[in-house]
Amino acid sequence: MSMIDPTARIADGAVIGAGTEIGPYCIVGPNVALGENCKLIAHVTISGYTKIGAGCVISPFAALGGPPQDLSYRGEPTRLEVGEACTIREGVTMNVGTVKGGGLTRVGDRGFFMNNSHVGHDCMVGDGVIFATSATLGGHCEIGDFVYIGGLSAVHQFTRVGSQVMIGGVCGVRGDIIPFGLANGQYAVLEGLNIIGMRRRQFTKARLAVVRAFYQKLFHGPGIFAERLASVQPLAAEDPAIAEILTFIEGGKLRPLCLPADTN
Repeated sequence: MSMIDPTARIADGAVIGAGTEIGPYCIVGPNVALGENCKLIAHVTISGYTKIGAGCVISPFAALGGPPQDLSYRGEPTRLEVGEACTIREGVTMNVGTVKGGGLTRVGDRGFFMNNSHVGHDCMVGDGVIFATSATLGGHCEIGDFVYIGGLSAVHQFTRVGSQVMIGGVCGVRGDIIPFGLANGQYAVLEGLNIIGMRRRQFTKARLAVVRAFYQKLFHGPGIFAERLASVQPLAAEDPAIAEILTFIEGGKLRPLCLPADTN
């Protein structure tokens, strides 16, 4: 059975999973579904059409499922879905989607969202991400699995960040970052590959050498970038990571590609 503090306010229609604990002064709206064994510590607000997966821990003053920060929003029943086993710390905000953006903001499993981080409307966030303090996504961003975003960094709306990317602190991200990339700087530039993260994901020395050689050819070889991109296409067969990077680049539409500072 669930444990609900008498000071909490649970609206009629809310679904509370077995074993879920709802602490003092929490507010849960009528269109909210909480999975099993969640823990809302205190002063948590969950509103809108919001679904929270099993095993999430949500800290005080987090506000999930609020209206999108978009002037076109007119109260439509758009949604927020948060996966299982996420840790959501103090003051985190995640908004529901907009009709024009597809109507859904989705966050994957096992995410760790430090205090005051923000997921904007219509974002798609993968599994195993870490958002450091005040890391912020504008609307419509796509964030891959196992991405780390440093403290006080902000990602521009409609930007894509590939899987296993590491973004440094106090960065303004204005372009798409390739999978396995390492980005840093006041206005983020590509500084190389996230070698530490790749090792943690069991990349062997041989695989790392192949992907690093590809990276050097693509971003630091002779000629202009478009010529280098065409020349490395056959390398997709050498490693799945290379194929993933090339597919990501090909899929870019709305934002420029984040490049090294010296790329032609």
